[in-house]
Amino acid sequence: MPTVRKVPELSLLDYVQGNADQKQSFIDSLFSGLKDYGFIILTEHLVNQDIVNKAYEMFMEFYKLPVQDKLKYGKEEYKRQRGYIPFGLEKAVGEKTPDLKEFFHVGRDVAENHRFKQFYPKNVWPDEILDFEKVTTELYDQMNNTSELLLQAIAEGLNIEKNFFDPMIKEGNSILRSIHYPPLEGLDSTNAVRAAAHGDINLITLLVGATDSGLELLDRDGNWLPVTSAPGQIVVDTGDMMSRITNEVLPSTIHRVVNPDNSTSARFSMPYFVHPNPEAELKCIPTCVGEGEKYPPINAQDFLNQRLEEIGLMKS
Repeated sequence: MPTVRKVPELSLLDYVQGNADQKQSFIDSLFSGLKDYGFIILTEHLVNQDIVNKAYEMFMEFYKLPVQDKLKYGKEEYKRQRGYIPFGLEKAVGEKTPDLKEFFHVGRDVAENHRFKQFYPKNVWPDEILDFEKVTTELYDQMNNTSELLLQAIAEGLNIEKNFFDPMIKEGNSILRSIHYPPLEGLDSTNAVRAAAHGDINLITLLVGATDSGLELLDRDGNWLPVTSAPGQIVVDTGDMMSRITNEVLPSTIHRVVNPDNSTSARFSMPYFVHPNPEAELKCIPTCVGEGEKYPPINAQDFLNQRLEEIGLMKS
């Protein structure tokens, strides 16, 4: 009987609160899971589920607004890195047809005189939604803290200094994205899916439990494998930046969100994309060089800009 392949499930509490053996087991399982699948699922973590639930409620309320009201929070000066991104704008690299989704970005706020201000537009807070700024900022901070712990464990798995990633992600350009995949009823989905096959741009992504299924990863054997998680769990995957600096030891995994059988059902999800700060250099980690570096060093902001242009979220 063939082995049933399933994305590994881990408890972050083993790493944070466990004994030495539990911590090492988490490090080993995280590393092997990301290496073999590109994905793992955190069944236990430190993100407050009440905050997650409240954020989902608020974003669901936002997406019910008339299109003209939502567009007030999606102006060009936000450079698609903050605020509302309308339906049918983003497409996967190499795809002609946009994804069937709309979404909203919340990023890091910095002072007007901060050296990163030129890269970080102001956040946009919808007037119609009570406590929007408070709740999304709290969720952003909790996701950021969780990502720091995961990157420390990844560093230990790579046999480098535990805090290796800290300078890279300090005041990083990480993004909390809320995605609404509307019902397919009434949409032309002949040549389009909710999210076409793609790899994430960033270091790692944390996805708090989506409201519906549909997420699939392309495994190392070339088969599409469903990624199912329950409310209260966090799906973690590696992006192109991590693949680049690890010389593909931890490769970026192609994934997609397929269309549902039920054309009347909507889907909501909230990924947190962990990005370096604009001054960080993406270069091969010494323990990953192997027989030679596959990619030359590149500035993180330059790499991000290239990719944003490719997916239609930035104009050259």
